[in-house]
Amino acid sequence: MTISGAISPVVVNIFGDDLDVLDAKAQEVANVLNSVRGHADVKAKPMLGAPRRVIRLRPDRLTQLGFRPVDVLEAIQTAYQGAVVAQTHRENQTADVAVILNPADREDPESIGSLLLSSPSGARLPLRELAEIFTTSGRPSILHEGGRRRQTVTCGVSGRDVTSFVADARRAVAAKVSFPAGTYAAFSGAAQAKEKAQRELLLHSGIAAVGILLLLSIVFHNWRNLLLVLVNVPFALVGGVLAVWLTSLLAPGESSLTIGSLVGFVTLFGITTRNSIMMISHFEHLVTVEGMTWGPEAVMRGAAERLMPILMTATVTGLGLLPLALGTGEAGREIEGPMAIVILGGLLTSTALNLLVLPTLALRYGRFQQPAPGA
Repeated sequence: MTISGAISPVVVNIFGDDLDVLDAKAQEVANVLNSVRGHADVKAKPMLGAPRRVIRLRPDRLTQLGFRPVDVLEAIQTAYQGAVVAQTHRENQTADVAVILNPADREDPESIGSLLLSSPSGARLPLRELAEIFTTSGRPSILHEGGRRRQTVTCGVSGRDVTSFVADARRAVAAKVSFPAGTYAAFSGAAQAKEKAQRELLLHSGIAAVGILLLLSIVFHNWRNLLLVLVNVPFALVGGVLAVWLTSLLAPGESSLTIGSLVGFVTLFGITTRNSIMMISHFEHLVTVEGMTWGPEAVMRGAAERLMPILMTATVTGLGLLPLALGTGEAGREIEGPMAIVILGGLLTSTALNLLVLPTLALRYGRFQQPAPGA
């Protein structure tokens, strides 16, 4: 996946001002990542570019010989980049007239020092008398982020999950790499994206859960019956956790808890809560509307009448998710596959316990009473 401009699961950005320090620290971080278990294809982004000619003016010579720096720079720019000096007009067309060196002279790097320059006093000297001219390597680009220069180290992960690898890598870098003032490292990539998505998912799920609890408390008017509805959530959690555990055993190199798994748990809790609401609300209907006395007979009848709706809900959902669960690991199913596995595992346990254990708990702890006469 592509995170922070780099195609890699783990990206370490080193921020600072000195480019040489950034290069050195990036190489140190790369060496540390190579020592962490599970590393793969560790690379520090190369910054060396093509050779270039550098012209460094000599202020002492310019002053001695009567040349102004701005005139020298303008002359070099005109010679190698060109400068518009006039315009020609023909009917309604206008064309610029530019001055520039011949292509043969511009393509020969050794001829730069022979460029003749004129001072305000009329003296003519070659550029090599006024400046130092040498060849060096230039950077193709200088990476920036948030107004700071940065260097990037990328790394893949093999044989373990990304989250645990990043945790070990953070500790190793903090212990083995010392950064000067103003220079620091920041981890990004798939692990950072996963952490952010998990926080947002848990936050939004918590807000939704609070709203659901408020609505259920208004509907049932009885905290015992409300707890009976919520007891199906642990029933589903058992199956979902077992499904995640079995999946981690079959694929030991993969993370046991992914974003897809978390989405599956949220969906699973909604489905199982609906089934328990169906059961508890039907018990309440039998007592308050049909006038049955709350006891074993009402429990047996309510469970029997809700058997088929609950089974049909679980069966149809399971059949719909089965192809996704079987295709886990295929490209394009990174989210749907783990989600389907969690929902299927949770449906198996929650459906069985909802039909067998929930009626027993309702008989023991439930409070269903007929309305008072005239109420």
